[in-house]
Amino acid sequence: MKLVVLTGAGISAESGLRTFRGNNGLWENEKIEDVATPEGYYRDKARVRNFYNSLRVGLPNYKPNAAHFALAKLEERLGDDFLLVTQNVDDLHERAGSKRVLHMHGALKQLRCEANESHVFNFDGEETAETKCPFCGAPTRPHIVWFGEIPLYMDKIENALLHTKEFAYIGTSSVVYPAAGFKQLAKHYKAHVTCLNLEVDREDRNTDAFLEGKASEVVPTWCENFK
Repeated sequence: MKLVVLTGAGISAESGLRTFRGNNGLWENEKIEDVATPEGYYRDKARVRNFYNSLRVGLPNYKPNAAHFALAKLEERLGDDFLLVTQNVDDLHERAGSKRVLHMHGALKQLRCEANESHVFNFDGEETAETKCPFCGAPTRPHIVWFGEIPLYMDKIENALLHTKEFAYIGTSSVVYPAAGFKQLAKHYKAHVTCLNLEVDREDRNTDAFLEGKASEVVPTWCENFK
């Protein structure tokens, strides 16, 4: 593996998508424990479904930006030597053309079976109590990793980090685990680590290079120069 890239909320924020945290964040009007935990879901399924339905229906209003397109173009060049891991649940990477994408926190445009978590399917509409798993007929839930749940694809991600020559994290401070451990693991196995973010911590001992600025500005140039 030549390159593993991790993207966070910062890359989508430039397309106008509100982040979950921060000023005017998505959780300012909803408590985390109500819409982003298993306990909140089983306490009030309708409320949780409506929250994610509103996010899903709004996705077409947002477009991929220059950073999304640059990463897709870099993937075209590198092929199987490239892996994109995203903390985001939107579909902007895919709409920009990325194909080798792992959504470690799930995806808004997918639902998951309540009875069998391996039953995951694409979904564009409005989830209701009548929505059923197409594989077994059981009730469904948003395919989102909530607080207290384990992020997806961790084995695949860690295996890629063990063998990659380069690791870059974009639009994320990468200080919250498990994502914070990615740069540590990559660095331990001798990968070159680059941070591309609006704000950078130049004292981070697990990072070799820093590019400070908006993702839409710094990522395209970095991708073009990547060898």
